[in-house]
Amino acid sequence: MVLCYIKTMDKNKLRKIAKGIRAGLDIENLSKTLVNKLVETQEYKSAKNIMIYYPLEEEINLLSLLEDKTKSFFLPKIDGKNLLCCPYKEGDKTCLSCFKTCEPLSEPCEKSIIDLVIVPALACDKNGYRLGYGGGFYDRFLTNYRGVKAACIPEELLFETVFPQKHDVKLDIIIC
Repeated sequence: MVLCYIKTMDKNKLRKIAKGIRAGLDIENLSKTLVNKLVETQEYKSAKNIMIYYPLEEEINLLSLLEDKTKSFFLPKIDGKNLLCCPYKEGDKTCLSCFKTCEPLSEPCEKSIIDLVIVPALACDKNGYRLGYGGGFYDRFLTNYRGVKAACIPEELLFETVFPQKHDVKLDIIIC
């Protein structure tokens, strides 16, 4: 992969590369495969409260996890520059955020009750860092978070590096 040889790169250019790769993938089938791999992990099995995200059309879709009635699920809600976590069950009403994602209408809770956070990612690297969309919402949310931090991404989007910066929060597991 050509990215292995690049020493530095503007993250916006890297985002365009990742989006181009992702556009050529079968996200629907990859989502099913990655959900199946996720539920087999010890981190998922031991978690009771799990924060997922409501996917954009081209993102890995984790919503089938909501069928697991042994877990409680949460979705993020944007509040200024911060993310809040809100309880969510299949069929709950949502509203469209300023980033065109569906947000729950439920009241936020403390992130300390969340055992596992699965974050969206354009790409990840072999050191556990993710490439997000550039707003820093998840990095701020995950700062001082004590639970497990994870991402589910296609192998094609696991890069040698995503050029992490000081404020980037390292993930605990990446499922490919």
